[in-house]
Amino acid sequence: MQRSGSMDLPLHGGKAPYWLLKRMKKLSKPIFEILVYEYGTDGVLERLSDPFFFQALSCVLAFDWHSSGTTTVLTGVLKSSISPEEFGIGFAGGKGKHSKNTFADIEDIGLKVGLTDKKIERLQYASKITAKVDSAAIQDDFDLYHHVVIISEKGSWSVVQQGLNVNERYARRYHWSDRNINYVEEPHTGIISDIVRTKVLDMTSKESAETRKTIPDIINEGPDRVRRLIESLKDKNQTSLTSFMGEKESNLIKNDIETFILPKRVNWDILRDIYESDLKNFEDILAFKGVGRSTIKGLALVSELIYGTSLSWKDPVKYSFAFGGKDGVPRPVNRKGMEDAANILNNIIKDAKIGESEKIKSLENLRNFLGPYQN
Repeated sequence: MQRSGSMDLPLHGGKAPYWLLKRMKKLSKPIFEILVYEYGTDGVLERLSDPFFFQALSCVLAFDWHSSGTTTVLTGVLKSSISPEEFGIGFAGGKGKHSKNTFADIEDIGLKVGLTDKKIERLQYASKITAKVDSAAIQDDFDLYHHVVIISEKGSWSVVQQGLNVNERYARRYHWSDRNINYVEEPHTGIISDIVRTKVLDMTSKESAETRKTIPDIINEGPDRVRRLIESLKDKNQTSLTSFMGEKESNLIKNDIETFILPKRVNWDILRDIYESDLKNFEDILAFKGVGRSTIKGLALVSELIYGTSLSWKDPVKYSFAFGGKDGVPRPVNRKGMEDAANILNNIIKDAKIGESEKIKSLENLRNFLGPYQN
């Protein structure tokens, strides 16, 4: 790990070596045994949803595996070594094709820990909507390829998912927790990336609240009307409703008409299905099967450019991998977050029933995690 206060996680091909996976599995069990004893299953989930703790745990277990694989390898190891029956915690989903099995994994874990059908359905919905938010409601040029839902015996959950940008060869990680969750307004406990975009459609921002409320009204005008509105945006002479009424048109609206790339294709059949389903709010529309980036982008642009509602174009990334930069880019270092995560794991490792060499190596990695900010 670099000692500058931040860490690049470029995309790396290949697989983690067997010797590393074997050691990670060996270390993870005693560490989780103490974590569950000290904080309970929900407390462990809360910590895994924290970017600092997650990265510190990765350093403890994954040693030199500091790449995009930090996320996928760590969650993969925990899924295979931390059994729901023994620890009261289960890991559903995974990388690539394994993410498609998330619903089945959730049901399997739920049955093992005795969750009701209603709680299992709620967990499956959480899996669906969190993936939809990070793929369609936040349009930042990172495509999801890893999705894991972490479940407790009480039915609580956390989500860790990761997207990639193929052209730039970097990853972006999204952290979620079910604590006081609002799925569509600034719901993340952390969005972690070393690349900060200059223009990101962020429907989860508080600045986009007006647009989220307006979109259902736009759909209720009927798919034919919506289609004409979206097509009208291609006409550079099209003005907003506020401009038509004599109010000053914002530079943002003018710039977006000129420079923002309109969706090339909108699924008009989906819009008709949504209209006929009489959905009441933005979250329901986002969760509707078949709704993707183009549909959300088209509706958002109609709301902003024609009806003059507010919309955020700021990248919602909160930290760099894993805890900001010493120069404050992209975010100031959260020293307390780093130190709290390291202190917890420092005590856990010292109490864990593992060999002295493993303890020494793990503690060295924690010191590397703190870097120049350790006392």
